[in-house]
Amino acid sequence: MEHAARDFVDALIPVVELIGAVVIGVGVIVAFAAYVLSELRVRPRAYEEIRLLLGRFLALGLEFQLASDILGTAVSPSFAEIGKLGAIAAIRTILNYFLAQEIERAQRFVERARSSAPGADAPVAAGRRTALAADGHAAR
Repeated sequence: MEHAARDFVDALIPVVELIGAVVIGVGVIVAFAAYVLSELRVRPRAYEEIRLLLGRFLALGLEFQLASDILGTAVSPSFAEIGKLGAIAAIRTILNYFLAQEIERAQRFVERARSSAPGADAPVAAGRRTALAADGHAAR
């Protein structure tokens, strides 16, 4: 029975890893498309909105990657595997924590920009000014 469980988990791990990679890949493509459309003024969006969009995909992708690591030690783990999982889980959890902080900060910025803006373009302009100021360039 343990052998069958190990075989099943071993077959499942690459699937979960692939799902995580696909989620991250789709997020990169979607965020890049949103950025390009915004810069071309086809569909203007604030810089922070695009960062928030990408951050959400990254956070979800990291969760899938962590899930695949947990699956790797689910069936009769050795102490070496548990130690490796602990190190990987710690690194990914720290990454996820800081990513969540950035997502929360970006979400607050976007909500603040939307609530204080009299027109529809104010969040876009505010996001661009913030992004440009961070890069050291003059605002448009």
